[in-house]
Amino acid sequence: MARRLRSLALTGVIALLPGLASCANGPISPLESKANASAQTGPDAQCAIGNRPFFGDTHLHTALSPDAGLAGTKLGLDEAYRFARGETVTSNSGQQAALKRPLDFLVVADHSENLGLAQGLEASNPELLKSSLGQQLHDLLKAGKGREAFYLLVQWMAKGSEALVSNDAYLTSVWEMNNTVAERYNNPGTFTSLIGYEWTSQPGGGNLHRVVIFRDDKALTDKILPFSAFDSEDVEDLWAFMAAYESQLGGRVLAIPHNGNLSSGTMFLPQHQKSRMAIDADYARMRQRFEPITEVTQAKGTGETHPLLSPEDEFANFNIVDNSNLGGIKPTTPEMIPYEYAREALRRGLQLEQELGVNPFKFGLIGSTDSHSSLPSTAEDNWWGKSPALEPSPERWKDVLIKSSKDASLDLTALQLGASGLAGVWASGNSRTALWDAMARKEVFGTSGTRLTARVYGGYDYTGEEIKSADWAKSACAKGVPMGGDLMAAAEGQVPSFLIQARKDPDGANLDRIQIVKGWLDASGQTHEQVFDVSWSDADQRTRGADGKVPSVGSSVNVREATYTNTIGATNLTAHWTDPSFDPSQKAFYYVRVLEIPTPTWLAYDRKNFNLYDEMPDKAPYTSQERAYTSPIWYNPA
Repeated sequence: MARRLRSLALTGVIALLPGLASCANGPISPLESKANASAQTGPDAQCAIGNRPFFGDTHLHTALSPDAGLAGTKLGLDEAYRFARGETVTSNSGQQAALKRPLDFLVVADHSENLGLAQGLEASNPELLKSSLGQQLHDLLKAGKGREAFYLLVQWMAKGSEALVSNDAYLTSVWEMNNTVAERYNNPGTFTSLIGYEWTSQPGGGNLHRVVIFRDDKALTDKILPFSAFDSEDVEDLWAFMAAYESQLGGRVLAIPHNGNLSSGTMFLPQHQKSRMAIDADYARMRQRFEPITEVTQAKGTGETHPLLSPEDEFANFNIVDNSNLGGIKPTTPEMIPYEYAREALRRGLQLEQELGVNPFKFGLIGSTDSHSSLPSTAEDNWWGKSPALEPSPERWKDVLIKSSKDASLDLTALQLGASGLAGVWASGNSRTALWDAMARKEVFGTSGTRLTARVYGGYDYTGEEIKSADWAKSACAKGVPMGGDLMAAAEGQVPSFLIQARKDPDGANLDRIQIVKGWLDASGQTHEQVFDVSWSDADQRTRGADGKVPSVGSSVNVREATYTNTIGATNLTAHWTDPSFDPSQKAFYYVRVLEIPTPTWLAYDRKNFNLYDEMPDKAPYTSQERAYTSPIWYNPA
């Protein structure tokens, strides 16, 4: 760990490897660090900040990621930032690609393990060719078999092997280039580039990846090298590295776990990773401190909940990918599922807090793409895929993203993927400090790719009139707490209520409904959950049934033509909801889920655009209900 903290950054090593700078397109020149806008932090500042939603991606890979580079990604850092800012770029497959609307912020999160590997192999770097694996990857790449090299690397990584790229001088050159290009595109107030990377631990193929995001600029991040799974596969060692960065350099850093659905039941396991002993309060404090938010949806599946965990939730079966772990090493079993999904982890956190005094799973919710093509896109009718092979083409629906070496039933295929997701951040401004601080206080929400906005406040003194005013959030925060906050213990006779507002994506579908998901801990130590419909479109026509549920909104989708109309649903929905089953003695959490009306998926658009009616399977997911998830608000009777 210590070797990853350096008191003096190495310079002048960018030319160590021929071809490396091509990933940045254009000259690399030293830049002065740009000043970031200051931001207030802490509970007392919450009502003064978080006044505007910003959309971005915290999880994008470029050609510098070894898996992306081997799999055919040619686009580098410059193209990633330009595309995110709304510019047109030439994609990996030679097509002109652009977003409908630019993103507000981006985190390039290239894998720290073997960073710049593909570029080194292309240049026949002698250090890489010393190992038999390096030689194999090199020969496959030179023979035009990059995908085969990619599959080999994924299987090799799952075995916990040693680094191929281990030269600190070379890694320093790549990392400093990453930071330099991030500075070049960081433009507070217009577009923010947060500096980060991905720690890629996957023992036995179980995905325990974390995206590490710094609040700081190049002047500070140049003083470290990214901590990688080659340093340690144990997340507690990653937290120790993060703590050392903060204490020794004075910076700030947080980590975002992947959605846990490919983790073989280990992402939210209440055990120490190495010893498998039950976690303690120190572990809980470190996890809560350094992992304030979790990725709940991305292209490789949505990790909110699962039908086996939430059988009463009619919307639980959304973008479920549960056949295997990362790399197709091990099939997913029912016993693993409770430790892979966020809602179940939030419930378990209540139990652990009762036992340990600290909740290790007290996290907010976001979404991001995990795209490996330098193109962070999430619109179903403008999806540029997760990898170069998944850029628009008549063949992409047949693609096998990750091929299992054991059993084809464990493959991760294109038909399982969704055009997801996005991170929504309520912040005081579009700057590194403002966005990072909002993430740290959990004032965030995640969407499955749509840009609908969702906001919730909880308190004891709401009348419901607040939500009717234009500046309702100000009065709501003055009387309560925003998403990510904690409700104080209720006084006698007090019952919490929630003010919620959701607005449709201006370029997207109308809204179906707002729901509140409640989880609670009973007196016997058991957890429970319930999903409440609290506001819905066409309320005069759709009334709650005897089972307490609101009927379907219907569908305007023409599946064959891949069209829909906003003739159903609502452009905006609001709610003032009071918990009808509140028990002041029970720990609880509440988060909001907002659903859009049904719309076509990228598969439906491809079938129409490429005239694949006779080729694509009839039972593919051609429609879905896009959605958003807010961070929870917690209630603690203590």
